[in-house]
Parts: sequence; structure tokens; C-alpha cells
Amino acid sequence: MAMRPLSTDEFDAFVEGLDYPVFVVTAYDGHERAGCLVGFATQASIDPPRLLVCLSEANHTLRVAERADLLAVHLLGADDHPLAARFGGETGDEVDKFADVRWHPGPGGVPLLDDLPRYVVGRVLERLPLGDHVGHLLAPVAEHTDEQRESDETLTYQGVDDVEPGHPA
Repeated sequence: MAMRPLSTDEFDAFVEGLDYPVFVVTAYDGHERAGCLVGFATQASIDPPRLLVCLSEANHTLRVAERADLLAVHLLGADDHPLAARFGGETGDEVDKFADVRWHPGPGGVPLLDDLPRYVVGRVLERLPLGDHVGHLLAPVAEHTDEQRESDETLTYQGVDDVEPGHPA
């Protein structure tokens, strides 16, 4: 049997209906801050702890993240759709996504979103080209979890399917 790579449509049939958490990733390179909605993130190691976060090559945040030492990965709760739309439906090429958002500088100046109190900050260990995304392997250096929101339902990929991307994926 001859094997060939699957087409995008064929692969979509496999992943259709999968539902996984979405995140807002923020970056600061010493001069510019950026943030975007991310659907591709996963734990990559238990010991030592590692997180893999993938940023689209079309995304403004990738260009800032390529110059940053640290990234913050914020988990969205089910009620955080407006922030998902802000960071996923607009592009940092055209707007300051942080202009109307409560945030404060975290380690290395990376923006931490006050209304998304569950996050991890990670030092970038490696950047890996992964098709139309670049994977950033992170070693966690700081975390925060708001115990009051810990039991909240997580916002998922299916919950943001109405957000038109600021850039094509």
C-alpha cells in the first residue's frame, strides 16, 4: 500500500470535533508587547516540567516572541470569551490589544492579564518550526492560579469558533 501525506481536508476529518483549551499567550521583547489567542499548547514533559506553545507564522505575536526570552500562557475560563475575541480577532499589526485590557508587567516585563489569573510564565528553551506554526518549548519559571476561579469551566476551541482570526491561520 502506497503511503502519502494526508490533505488538509482529510486531516480535518480526524480532528473535527476535538475540543481542547485555548490560551492567550503574551510576550515582551524589551521594546514591544504582543499577545494572541492560541489553540495549540500542551504539556511536553513532567520532570523537568515543560510546556509547548505554538504560534502561527502569520501572527504579529510570533515576531515579538522570537525576540523574547519569556512567554506568559494564560488559561481562559468559560466566561472569558471577550478576551479571546480581543486577542484572537484583532491583529497587533493594527491595534494595541492591551489598550483596554487590565494587565501588569510580570517577570522580564511580560504582560500578565489581570482578568486571566491562571497563568504560567516560561523561559523559551527552543523554537521549533512546525508547519505553519512555530513551537516554543518553555521551562516554567512562575505561575499563578486563582483558587476562586480554579473550578471554572475552561474556554475551549469549540467555544471560540465564532472568532474571526485577525490573520489567516
